Amino acid sequence: MPESQAQPSIDLQPLLEGEKLLVRPLRADDLDALYAAASDPLIWEQHPSPLRYQRPVFEKEFFQGALASGSAFVVIDKATGKIIGSSRYYDWDPMKREIAIGFTFLARSHWGDGSNRELKRLMLEHAFRSADVVWFHIGRTNWRSRKAVEKIGAVFSHESTHEINGVVREPAFYLIRPDMQRC
Repeated sequence: MPESQAQPSIDLQPLLEGEKLLVRPLRADDLDALYAAASDPLIWEQHPSPLRYQRPVFEKEFFQGALASGSAFVVIDKATGKIIGSSRYYDWDPMKREIAIGFTFLARSHWGDGSNRELKRLMLEHAFRSADVVWFHIGRTNWRSRKAVEKIGAVFSHESTHEINGVVREPAFYLIRPDMQRC
């Protein structure tokens, strides 16, 4: 294939560093520290899987899939060195130059302090080196997350209903392009 027609590629697990956060690839030995950040029921109260604060549910529904994805991160507070959350890239489509960011959560100690904005800015800046559109798939009733992506410039596109492994999911789809970004 001529170089001008080559498909864009993206590093799905870069090391990203901001003023307050270090975002690095998830490792198997991160389970205990990541679960410590995820064990607060209020983090998951609006999530389609509200029992994810329970360790067996977290390990099965979140951690195993995150590790297997090959594109998941831990989010580290640089001031304390503690893992405070996670996020990942997924659904990379080189033909459309689109990717999704999701499976994101942060410990409540970092809500409202700019950590989510910095995390999204780091991930978006990296994604936009290869992608023209970034998608966020958010549980339909997860208003906290929906408002958070709207604050960074993402716009609502549509809703959908689909089944994954026998579980019905009803996400709201948001998209953002480089010229829309406000973080």
